[in-house]
Amino acid sequence: MYGCCPRCGARTLFKSFVAFADRCPDCGLDYGKFNVGDGPVVFLTLGIGALVTALALWVEFTFEPGLLIHALLWIPLTLFLTVVLLRVGKGWLLALEYRNKAAEGRIVQDK
Repeated sequence: MYGCCPRCGARTLFKSFVAFADRCPDCGLDYGKFNVGDGPVVFLTLGIGALVTALALWVEFTFEPGLLIHALLWIPLTLFLTVVLLRVGKGWLLALEYRNKAAEGRIVQDK
């Protein structure tokens, strides 16, 4: 959540709310060599989608509100959770790649 560099701990991981900085100005770690990709987005889509769907069904069967109430509840909640947790997920995945020294897979061919 704080956007700390995985090497030195400085709060320099993000240049905007969800965009990574190019490198850490304190220790020089190049964030561009890490490939976070769409991993956090996929898990957030599935997780938040399941949570919001379950909550919407519970609200529907318990209180029976109109369609407008559902739209006013679930659209902002879904957007808020996705944006906030996207920052957490991207930072967490980059830190895991750094800690585990993850690299692009290679096929070793026997000679």
